[in-house]
Amino acid sequence: MILSEKERNDLLERFLRYVQIWTTSDGGRADRGFQPSTDRQWDFAHILEKELKDIGLQSVQISDHCYVYGFLPASKGKEACAPICLLAHMDTVDEVSGENVKPQVTERDGDRIITSDGTTLLGADDKAGVTAIMSALSYLQEHTEILHGKIEVIFSPDEETGHGMDNVPLNLLSSKCAYTVDGGALGELETECFNAYKSEITFIGKATHTGTARPTMVNAAVMASSFVANLPRHQAPETTDGYQGFYAAMGIQGTMEKASVSLLLRDFSKVGMEKRKAFVDLLAQTTAASFGGKAEVTHTQQYLNMKEGLEKNPCVVQNLIAAYKASGLEPVFSPIRGGTDGSRLTEMGIPTPNIFTGGHNFHSRDEWCSLNGLCSACEVLINLARISAEE
Repeated sequence: MILSEKERNDLLERFLRYVQIWTTSDGGRADRGFQPSTDRQWDFAHILEKELKDIGLQSVQISDHCYVYGFLPASKGKEACAPICLLAHMDTVDEVSGENVKPQVTERDGDRIITSDGTTLLGADDKAGVTAIMSALSYLQEHTEILHGKIEVIFSPDEETGHGMDNVPLNLLSSKCAYTVDGGALGELETECFNAYKSEITFIGKATHTGTARPTMVNAAVMASSFVANLPRHQAPETTDGYQGFYAAMGIQGTMEKASVSLLLRDFSKVGMEKRKAFVDLLAQTTAASFGGKAEVTHTQQYLNMKEGLEKNPCVVQNLIAAYKASGLEPVFSPIRGGTDGSRLTEMGIPTPNIFTGGHNFHSRDEWCSLNGLCSACEVLINLARISAEE
């Protein structure tokens, strides 16, 4: 164990403070090009900016799109080491309230479990990641005997909306590899994720008076409902796990004349994703034809599986595995049934695996975080800094 009891308590205090900052993002506004999608994300950004400066990072700044950046200079004699970047996101999901979070701490089996009071989510996704990074940076500054190369940091907005890397300030970044701290249970190390698309299906009907509807009415709202009802029930988020992909109907809205369905497509293979898109196209057109209406489908790529990009850069994961083992952990490899900012960064040519945080039950009022898990994530980052400099 690297952290002292005081340092563990300081980390806990930091986490409890962070989760009480309201940073819920807005997926609708993000889809329309607003970043940050909510002004409240600036509040957290300014807090982190000040704290990074207080720790002693250099070039600390907030971009026009609310990305917080700074770097910890290399230890003396390690200036030539390849830099690494650590990332976490500031926003919380908009599906469950993140306002007025009241964290609760419970002692349990030699651990401390942090939850909300049940009326909101907790915000461990990803305030736990932010906490682990900030605490690791503070530790490295105080323990100069641990030699490290240049460590860059980016805290991003709007990750939960799928737009977390839309305007990432790559011009500031010198690192050729990065690590997101946005995972779950203790020991998880994630190097692959879904391929992800968002599909918008619009049904066009023909409105008439309901009293004289026969035979000319074409009800777009019914078409949309029929489309969703005919999606494969055994390929929904709630009926799949592991490496199984899914179709997730996220919303239906509209009227008799025009109705739309918002659909998420997820698959671990590119071939599987192409089949899913083709199925949606076919189902939409078949549904529309059966009612005598029309359908329009638009598929938008959100992120791709990072597995291929990481396989081309094995040392990035090898160093992380070594950091886990130095922290007394055996890595548990599991696919991300979702995506992270690292998925997008890997697409951009910066290989970025994902590190656990000790959080569980994300995106729900039942969300909780283990202090032991969160402290272990911090210790992995400290060891990663040292090992990367040795490399």
